[in-house]
Amino acid sequence: MSATRIGVGGPAADPYDVVVGSGVFAELPELVGKRAEQVAVVHPEGLAELARPVLGALESAGYTVHPLPVPEGEAAKTAEVAAGLWSALGRAGFTRTDAVVGVGGGAVTDLAGFVAATWLRGVRCVLVPTTLLGMVDAAVGGKTGINTPEGKNLVGSFHPPAGVLCDLATLPSLPAADYIGGLAEIVKAGFIADPAILDLIEADPVGATRPEGRHTRELIERAVAVKAEVVSADLRESGRREILNYGHTLGHAIERAEDYTFRHGYAVAIGMVFAAELARLDGRIGADLVERHRRVLAALGLPTGYTDRAWPALRQSMRVDKKARGATLRFIVLDSLGEPAVLPGPSAELLDAAYAAIST
Repeated sequence: MSATRIGVGGPAADPYDVVVGSGVFAELPELVGKRAEQVAVVHPEGLAELARPVLGALESAGYTVHPLPVPEGEAAKTAEVAAGLWSALGRAGFTRTDAVVGVGGGAVTDLAGFVAATWLRGVRCVLVPTTLLGMVDAAVGGKTGINTPEGKNLVGSFHPPAGVLCDLATLPSLPAADYIGGLAEIVKAGFIADPAILDLIEADPVGATRPEGRHTRELIERAVAVKAEVVSADLRESGRREILNYGHTLGHAIERAEDYTFRHGYAVAIGMVFAAELARLDGRIGADLVERHRRVLAALGLPTGYTDRAWPALRQSMRVDKKARGATLRFIVLDSLGEPAVLPGPSAELLDAAYAAIST
């Protein structure tokens, strides 16, 4: 089956393609460009095998390639790791015409994009996500960043890549829990914009949890298309793009409370149920749509609740979330299926009641 190209960009963003298919690494040299002489390939220490075809494609094209392994997961997204990569680029004499390629999950593509955005005020970047989460979310949209002890992605930049290559052949190597975690972002796209995603999952929930599932490619392409449409209209999250944060305000607080050992998708799944409860209690949606959140997420093996003991710390953590405006918390909620909206400054009583509804 041929590769699918989903365009991102337009008046608000430099255009590029997200390429979905198998065997797409051959397109790397064209995306890196003829002006580059050196390419830094940032990849997790444990993913040398997955990075090998990327390195081979670049070396065969005549580039001087620098493999730069980094810690796995969120441990890579620190100022210390970024500084180490800047030093490596400096020692190699990287210029503005050279390029950075990020290979791995969302944490690595966030990091690689941030390093590319900040080296010499911006060099070319190509992202090769190898996880489901990376393919449908982190690598698409041009948001880059690292974490601080105070919160997730508080330091970052908007830096659209030259292209994103989603090779579906990498997905079977994912641990099942990581694959299922990535499904939360696909479910999110279904609730905020494309309900057909939810229909496909409900028709075959077991198949949806497997890379070889009969709807896997369509689910991925639909989720990417949702994000591409939103990002193309609003690169810098000044308006419509904020809807992509559905479930993320509480989700990021949970990740921080768990010292980033809790999978992003699992935290977002809980955050979506919380947001749905907020919308119900605010009179926006009915209990049936809240229940559909729980039913779809649970069918995929994703959590729908969190411990009641964590609530005081989570409330405090949400106040430093990058989506807040001053002291005002902002939540993306639903007015109905496929119709997201902003709920600014919900009362303490509303927040407490919504969390009580998801407490375990």
